[in-house]
Amino acid sequence: MSQFFSIHAETPQPRLIKQAVEIVRKGGLIVYPTDSCYALGCALDNKDALERIRRIRQLSDKHHFTLACHDLSQLGNYARVDNRTYRLLKCATPGNYTFILLATKEVPRRVWHPKKQTVGLRVPDHPVALALLEELGEPMLSSSLLLPGEDMPMSDAWDIRDRLEHDVDLVIEGGYCGVEPTTVIDLSEGAPVLMRAGKGPLAPFGFDD
Repeated sequence: MSQFFSIHAETPQPRLIKQAVEIVRKGGLIVYPTDSCYALGCALDNKDALERIRRIRQLSDKHHFTLACHDLSQLGNYARVDNRTYRLLKCATPGNYTFILLATKEVPRRVWHPKKQTVGLRVPDHPVALALLEELGEPMLSSSLLLPGEDMPMSDAWDIRDRLEHDVDLVIEGGYCGVEPTTVIDLSEGAPVLMRAGKGPLAPFGFDD
């Protein structure tokens, strides 16, 4: 049975944030709110939790997992970023974007795309997510909570608990997050390539909204 925390969406309670992060550090898989939708999250080096995410979402080995980072400086430790790319990232973070970038050796190989050696990275613009990442002190391996056969991510924390209470260790209720996932931009080869149009505006990257 999973635990269930209600954390204030604008002023997260430090005590509950610390308890949630302790669950992550001890190997737990959590559901947490972001600025686009609810997401699954675990420690970066947690192989078992990674496989649990794959099982819950029925993902192939070619799926791009995302590292949710607290800020752009942290993101730069896990991706190879040149000056031009950094300027693009600086204009769009924190925000509703996931960026596909070349992974550094700080990222476990099992998280890389098997052929491209890339990984998804983002800086969420949500107080609860940012508080969790600040307390954790490193990125959290994440994936949008989109279940097999569903068209949209799950948006109600109580429904999430009912459906996944035996599959995750903690569900964090942090208010309504919406059901539109992030916009995914591939920056791994220089020029932006639109992989998925989502909540983040397209204009900053030269695409038509």
